[in-house]
Amino acid sequence: MASNQPKQHTNAAKAAVKKKPEINAKVKDEEQPKLPIAFAISMFMSPAVWIGPVASTRSTLLPQLFSQIDSANKVWAVGILGMVSSLTAAIANLMFGAFSDVTRTRWGKRKPYIVLGTIVTALSLIAIANIQSIIAIIVIWVITAAAENAVAASIYAQISDRIAPKWRGTISTFYGVGGTIVPQLFAILAAQFLGDVRVGLYVMAAIAVVLMIVHILLAGEKSNMDEPKVELDKESMVHHFSLPTKGARDYYLALFGKFFMVLGHTIITTYLLYIFTDYMMMSDKSAGAAISIFSSIMLFIGLTFALVSGILADKLRRVKLPVSIATYLLGLAALFPLFDAHPWTMYVYGVLAAMGTGIYNSVDGALNLDVLPSAETAGKDLGLINLGVTGAQMLGALVASVIVTELGYEAIFIFSVVMEVIGGLLISAIRSVK
Repeated sequence: MASNQPKQHTNAAKAAVKKKPEINAKVKDEEQPKLPIAFAISMFMSPAVWIGPVASTRSTLLPQLFSQIDSANKVWAVGILGMVSSLTAAIANLMFGAFSDVTRTRWGKRKPYIVLGTIVTALSLIAIANIQSIIAIIVIWVITAAAENAVAASIYAQISDRIAPKWRGTISTFYGVGGTIVPQLFAILAAQFLGDVRVGLYVMAAIAVVLMIVHILLAGEKSNMDEPKVELDKESMVHHFSLPTKGARDYYLALFGKFFMVLGHTIITTYLLYIFTDYMMMSDKSAGAAISIFSSIMLFIGLTFALVSGILADKLRRVKLPVSIATYLLGLAALFPLFDAHPWTMYVYGVLAAMGTGIYNSVDGALNLDVLPSAETAGKDLGLINLGVTGAQMLGALVASVIVTELGYEAIFIFSVVMEVIGGLLISAIRSVK
C-alpha cells in the first residue's frame, strides 16, 4: 500500500493539472477546434478603441493644452490630472468589471459597457476641446477615466468568456501586438495636432467611436440571457465584488508586477513632450519631430519583438520568464537619458523599451489568464489587473510631477529604474506559471 501512495499522488497531481483550464475557461478545447479568426482580429484592433485615443490625449494633447492655458503650472496640472483620474480608475475598473460579470442582456454581458463607455469617452473629449479651464478639464477627465475603464475592464474579459485554453496564447498575442502598435501610431497621430489641439481631440473622439463599432461587429458577442442569473444577495456580492483571496498569491504578484512595470515606463512617456522641450531644450517643432521618431522606433521594434516573443513563448511553453525579462529591459533603457540630455539617448531608450514592451504586450496577457482565481469573476479580476495599467499610468503623472518639481528631470529616470526592478522581481516570484 505504501509503495502505491507516490503513484497515486502523482496521478492526482496530473488530474489536477488537466482540470485547471476548466476552472479558468468557460469554453473547452474540444468545443473550439479552430481559431476564431474574426474574434482574433477584433482583439488585435481593440486597444485602438480605448488605449489609443485616451492615452495619446493624456500624454500628448492635454500637456500641450495645459501649456497653452497656463504654462507656469503645466507640470502640476498634469500631475493633478493623474491623481484624480487614478482614483476614478481604481473604482471604475473593479466596478464595471464586476457589473459585466453579472450582466445578462440580449446583447451579451460585455458589449453594453464597451459601447456606452466609448460613447461617453468620445463626448468627454469633445467637451474638453471646447474648454479653456484647467480645473474644468480635470473634472471632465474624471468622467473620461471612468468611461475608459468601463471599456478596459470589459474588452479583455471577452477572452475568458469566449476562448478555449489552447487558443489563449494566440489570442493574447493578437491583443498584445495591437497593444504594441496602437500607442505608437496614436502618439504619432497626436503629435501632428500639437499646433491645433482642438482638432486633435475631435479626431480622437471620432476614431474611438468608429473602431468601437468595428470591434463589436467582429467580436460578435451574442445574448447571454441563457446564463443563470446572479442573485445579488450577501454571498454573491462578496463573491463578485470583493477582492479575490483564495488561491490568489500568483494573481497578486502578476498584478503588482504589472503595476510597477507600467509605473516605471509611464513616468517617462507621460512627460515625453516636456523631456524633449524642457530637459533637452528643444523647440515645439523639433520636439514634435522627435516624438514622431521616438514613436516610430517604439512601433516597429516593438511590433517585431511582439511577434517573435509570442511564437517563442508558445514553443518554449514559458510566459513568466519573458515577462520578467521585458520588465528588466525597461529598467536598463531608463539609464541612457539619465546620463545625457540629448535626443539620441531617448532614441536608445525607445529601442530597448520597444523590445521590452513588445515582449510584455505579447506574453503578459497569457500570464494574466493563467493566474486568474476563477472564470466566474474574470471581468472583475481582469479589471483589477487592468488597474495595474490604468492606475500606474494615472499615478505616474502625479509622481513624475512631484519628482520633476523637486528634483529635476534626471530623477524620474532613476525612479523608473527602481520601479522596473521591483516589478521584475515580483513577476519572477510567481510559482504556478513557468
